Amino acid sequence: MNIKSIIRHMAVAAVMLCPALNALAVDNGDGTFSNPVIWADFPDPDVIRVGDTYYMVTTTMHMSPGAPIMKSKDLVNWETVGYIYDRLNDTPNYDLDGGHVYGRGQWATSLKYHNGKFYALFSPNDQPFKSYIYETEDPEKGWTLLSRPRHFHDSSLFFDDDGRVYVFYGTGQLTELNPDLSDVKEGGIDMTLNVRDEEENGLLEGSRVIKHNGTYYLLMISWPGNKPRRQLAYRSDKITGPYEKMVILEDNLMGFPYAAQGTIVDTPEGDWWGMIFQDHLAVGRVLTLSPVRWIDGWPMIGDENGKIPEVCPKPAQGQPEIPVVFSDDFSEQTLPLWWQWNHNPQNQAWSLTERKGWLRLHTSRKADNLYTAVNTLTQRMEGPKCQASVKIDIANMKNGDVAGFAAFNGHTGALTITDNAGVRTLQLQREEVNYEGKERVISVDCETLDKVALGKHTMVWLRIDCDFTLGQDIATFSYSFDGKKWTTFSQTFKMQFDYRKLFMGTRFAIFNYSTTGQGGYIDVDKFDYKRIDE
Repeated sequence: MNIKSIIRHMAVAAVMLCPALNALAVDNGDGTFSNPVIWADFPDPDVIRVGDTYYMVTTTMHMSPGAPIMKSKDLVNWETVGYIYDRLNDTPNYDLDGGHVYGRGQWATSLKYHNGKFYALFSPNDQPFKSYIYETEDPEKGWTLLSRPRHFHDSSLFFDDDGRVYVFYGTGQLTELNPDLSDVKEGGIDMTLNVRDEEENGLLEGSRVIKHNGTYYLLMISWPGNKPRRQLAYRSDKITGPYEKMVILEDNLMGFPYAAQGTIVDTPEGDWWGMIFQDHLAVGRVLTLSPVRWIDGWPMIGDENGKIPEVCPKPAQGQPEIPVVFSDDFSEQTLPLWWQWNHNPQNQAWSLTERKGWLRLHTSRKADNLYTAVNTLTQRMEGPKCQASVKIDIANMKNGDVAGFAAFNGHTGALTITDNAGVRTLQLQREEVNYEGKERVISVDCETLDKVALGKHTMVWLRIDCDFTLGQDIATFSYSFDGKKWTTFSQTFKMQFDYRKLFMGTRFAIFNYSTTGQGGYIDVDKFDYKRIDE
């Protein structure tokens, strides 16, 4: 261990002995950070280092554009620099045309760097059950689709030292690809590794693979029956095994469910860190960052007690704090990278140029409810608490139009403005999506909790306040006619995370759709956001 590593590990120990240093901010400004390192929905992370820069990809499933690429110099502050794809077109379901891909789409992407190029592999969790492999020389300048081999669930692409290329996936499957990644290699290795034992009788997935000091390490999430979820490592001197197993993390930071699934990455100085996600209920699956201690050849994640540290010295110093959710005044001619649409957008039905400094959302086709509506624009929410508001010009809504601002998920709380032959009403609604039949046809349970007549008001401010501290997951809704004096609805809304519905954290969502097909449009002047650390 070099002198920098020794100093850094001494600092970690000092922080662990000083609970008074604990804070809820992420980058504490004193050379330390607090976990969760990203308190927002960034599941299934894969992290690599290229030189002194780290790159990360996470899951956004049915959102468009998809597969966000982020970069960092310190593993703490992450900036979104692009997406692997703008839209997927396998079926009309990605366009919310006759179906949907809620909870499906892009999952658990594998990110690698090899011989001067970046590669990404993911398998949409829906028909037609094929994978995507993309490549680029610069992830900030777009990606090119390279090939569409067969489906690999929760996969990890792996380039070996001898030039051969593999995919680890599923519950311990290993398949060899052609060296150019064009397809599965005919006559190549295609086998099931003997990693599932009597103890691993439940969930076993989430492959991430590295090679360290000549040894292959396969990291997987495990959830045995009647035991906590945990992070496993399997190791072998041969890629085909046999593999031996070790539990390398089993911890429930802050009392939330146990953390598991992610990867480990080294620093230029030779230290190692683990980026592992943890369920934080309604806000989604957040990211934790922990030091890795190599003990008897095993990458043990966490402090000396095997716990995710609440406060820890940063892996590197000097990078300024970077938010992951942003305010927007819609003054640019393109949407900033932090926005994502629910499913593929209809680009002809939204504009940033028709009214300068405003986002215009046209209604483009009939929709029965929010879950079937196109061009719903979203950003993540953050813990421990956050607040966002929008200013909306509703002067050009038409009969049958429905617009507003929502805490959007499988269970949604929405501030909904309706136009009924020119009579406009603001309603606080609870909406819950259900799926029926093999085709997962959408039906929605809807309940009006409160309502306000808007009269002649054409400019409305809508605000959502969120509390994601343990045991809360509460959204509070307010409205204003001047952006200064706010009226808060007495009814609050219990946000939920449900993997059977949307399988994502709750998001802020701006929407406008027509129930008649003869709609108008709304203009959104600004989205004001703040995270509240208290």
